[in-house]
Amino acid sequence: MLAALGQRDEIVIVHIITLHGYLVIKDNSEMAHTIEQVILLSDAGEPIGTADKSTVHTDDTPLHLAFSCHVFDDGGRVLVTRRALTKATWPGVWTNSFCGHPAPGEALEDAVRRRAAKELGLEVTGLQLALPDFRYLAIDASGIVENEICPVYTARAAGGIDPDPSEVAEWRWADTAELTLAVSLTPWAFSPWLALQLPQLHAGA
Repeated sequence: MLAALGQRDEIVIVHIITLHGYLVIKDNSEMAHTIEQVILLSDAGEPIGTADKSTVHTDDTPLHLAFSCHVFDDGGRVLVTRRALTKATWPGVWTNSFCGHPAPGEALEDAVRRRAAKELGLEVTGLQLALPDFRYLAIDASGIVENEICPVYTARAAGGIDPDPSEVAEWRWADTAELTLAVSLTPWAFSPWLALQLPQLHAGA
């Protein structure tokens, strides 16, 4: 789609395209930005539309599609991360390795790999869908609601970690049994989705 906008004696050509579910706006000054979109879902889990990620999380967040991933090292330890203090929801709490939202038209596994690279600078291998039907609703102290169908994956780390500081404040490799105990004793110090996922992930352990 092309739009010509007249301003004084200048004509600015604006190119609007979609790329892997992102709205990309470019003008002839070579400036560009992307608007990340999420997939809205019916109560039955069927896609019903899209929304801008930057505006979808409110005190009345609609149900949408997300994912979580728990990354393990070769010794069986799990990667936990502390959310950056600048995050809009649950800032500074410890959580699973990483989470994200698939873009419209993007396969979930591709989205997991993309987010691992973006958030942690990490390549992951051996993706396994561990909890395909995980769903939760949680309310942050600020009043913002998370309302997600959120399939949970496990993966192996295939390299070093170089986190984005706007996403991750700290990270640690943790023994799974010790982490499970810590979360069960102090769930308020961790993200609500981690507290819900861990017992299901390790139910047979």
